[in-house]
Amino acid sequence: MKKIVHAQTVLPKEDLIALKQKCGESSTTDALSIAVYHYLECEYTDIGEKMWTKKIEEIVQKKKKDKEND
Repeated sequence: MKKIVHAQTVLPKEDLIALKQKCGESSTTDALSIAVYHYLECEYTDIGEKMWTKKIEEIVQKKKKDKEND
């Protein structure tokens, strides 16, 4: 069983509104949960050289594929 904790932060109102819109949620709790889960799971949020290497490799592959299709 996961241990659940209560976490609190202060955000500008505009940022919270934008987050809710981007997540498609009207609830602050749900929007923050979605954002945190995404941040933890997304390969592009890893800090470090590995993150940028993977991103650049994907861009290069996409460019090659686009060039081949032209």
